[in-house]
Amino acid sequence: PYLSAADLLQVGGKPASQLSPLGLLGPGTGLGMAGLIPCNDRYIALPGEGGHTSFSPSDDEEAGVWRYARARFGHVSAERLLSGAGLTLIHEAVCAHAPVQYPLSPAAITRQALMGTDLHCQKAVGMFCAMLGTVAADLALTIGARGGIYIGGGIVPRLGAMFAQSAFRRRFENKGRMRDYLADIPVYVINAALPALAGLSAQLEERLSA
Repeated sequence: PYLSAADLLQVGGKPASQLSPLGLLGPGTGLGMAGLIPCNDRYIALPGEGGHTSFSPSDDEEAGVWRYARARFGHVSAERLLSGAGLTLIHEAVCAHAPVQYPLSPAAITRQALMGTDLHCQKAVGMFCAMLGTVAADLALTIGARGGIYIGGGIVPRLGAMFAQSAFRRRFENKGRMRDYLADIPVYVINAALPALAGLSAQLEERLSA
């Protein structure tokens, strides 16, 4: 609520519904997930461990990645694939029939995808974005986040236009009978350099004035 319009890139949806829950996702070292619930004139943070819910593939290619991850780790959580290490894992699965000599770092995969120099990297990032769309929609449906879904973390903000043009939004809305409900919900990529500081400052001010 304390971020300015300049800090956000909207990816689809209508204007946010005021005084409605907000959902937050942060793919980076792990997959942070939380909600903000409106209460009178403020918001209450709803922390959780949603990143550890089970990942569900949406097509045959994702099922192949899921099988690759399951063979190595057993349980495949959303965080197992939607994180920095997860992007590397997706890339390894994509390259399973043409293995690379050594695993690429998330930064290298992202960089080569943005440069358009490696088709495997482009495919891995594309799958990452699509998978994130499914998980973001699950969060939106679970908490009724008509106030919007906000995406931070260290990966998505670096993708810029590539993320906006990816399959993310299509997959976000691809929930059968709930398509129209999700089509209205805006998604925002947080581009602020240090967004947590705005929230900490607001919470400190709230506590000092209590």
